[in-house]
Amino acid sequence: MEEPMPPESPHPAKDVTQHVGYLLKRAQSALRGAMDKVLREHGLTVPQYATLELLALHPGMSNADLARATFVTRQSGNVVLRGLQEAGLIIRPATADHGRARPAHLTEDGHARLAAVQAAVYAVEERMVEAIPPQRMSALLTDLERIAAALEE
Repeated sequence: MEEPMPPESPHPAKDVTQHVGYLLKRAQSALRGAMDKVLREHGLTVPQYATLELLALHPGMSNADLARATFVTRQSGNVVLRGLQEAGLIIRPATADHGRARPAHLTEDGHARLAAVQAAVYAVEERMVEAIPPQRMSALLTDLERIAAALEE
């Protein structure tokens, strides 16, 4: 019996470790590991940090909006918000004014914790960005946006 031919690769690559998806996942995994390491020193997780960053920029975001923006499920987003609230870093009303949305806001401690950790997280991003020649950064960002849009359709 003849073995079926494997499908054609979407681009020339010696093996799967040279595919765009594999390399994107490797980069994402390296970024997550580096962020986990610096955030652990400040008692935060990546979703908690991302939530603090987003609430600093957009006070009053709902759990659903924060979950989407931080790439977690609504249930996980609610766990993140509860943890941040118990730590005194955010406040939310006990009940919703309308619907189920309970807008979240950073507390003074939340702003202070975010400020304390930002330099460490930005240093991780700086290490990552330094690997890209400056003249290619704009094209990289555009390409990443295109990739995300193509897969989200």
